[in-house]
Amino acid sequence: MTTPFDDEIPPPHRPGMFARLRSSFLTGIVVIAPVGLTIWFIWSFAGWVDSFVLPLVPQRFQPEKYVGINLRGVGIFFFLFFTILVGWVAKGLMGRSLIRFAESLVQRMPVVRSIYSGVKQIAETVFAQSERSFEKACMIEYPRKGIWAIGFVSTEAKGEVAARAGHPDDDDLLSVFVPTTPNPTSGFLLYFPRADVIELDMSVEDAAKLVISAGLVYPSDKKKSGDKKPPKTEVGKA
Repeated sequence: MTTPFDDEIPPPHRPGMFARLRSSFLTGIVVIAPVGLTIWFIWSFAGWVDSFVLPLVPQRFQPEKYVGINLRGVGIFFFLFFTILVGWVAKGLMGRSLIRFAESLVQRMPVVRSIYSGVKQIAETVFAQSERSFEKACMIEYPRKGIWAIGFVSTEAKGEVAARAGHPDDDDLLSVFVPTTPNPTSGFLLYFPRADVIELDMSVEDAAKLVISAGLVYPSDKKKSGDKKPPKTEVGKA
């Protein structure tokens, strides 16, 4: 049975061919882009390592001499083998003696010793296995009040820095690294009183993803088991 109002209901709108193709294209980009960029990065990184390592390898050990083709990425294996060998030798008594002797020679060179000391401190900080690079992710008001930035708490300020800032005894001054987007390896080292630093529950890795993605990737919001909802009150009861 039909009614006079049936003619007034418009038929459902179906997307056209161009809209469907555009949607499929965008979906394909979302799938291909992460895979393609990952492969490109690994391929470029392997070529960059090869360009530095392979010229240092003797000609008789070059794999191209035996295989006949240039194997991209083989320089990484040479680098790993050489690094492990140097680390194994450095752990021994003779290796430690050689390192101390070499460092004593470097300390006599005015410019070289400054560069070597700085690089050594950075390497020991980044690659130390017994310590973490950053303790907690945090929020601080930077560059002015009312504007918030993501930061990483590294250590408590000590020595002259804490004393000059008016915190000589109570370890109340924190050093905070504020990274830049989208390259979190560059940023600013700032010192804040502990009361001005808001520690976050998210991990350092999640906070780094948030910075790299320019706020597009947020960690999953998980409620704590200790959180309780406020009790409901019934109307008419005290």
